[in-house]
Amino acid sequence: MPNAKARASTILAEFDLAQAELLGKAVILTDGKAGTVESIWLDEFHGLRISIRGHEGKWPVSTIKLAQGD
Repeated sequence: MPNAKARASTILAEFDLAQAELLGKAVILTDGKAGTVESIWLDEFHGLRISIRGHEGKWPVSTIKLAQGD
């Protein structure tokens, strides 16, 4: 069980870093949608997903083409 706890802690720590890095940042997705990252989820099927303010839906973080500060 200690290995499982360590892995879970690592996942949560990385999720927190991703939130700090992306929330509120302006992004452009590969499909041309642009806006500010409003929320971040960890999806068991798709991994890390984001929502963009002003657009319906959730997108995989891998679809970010350009982010503020890149």
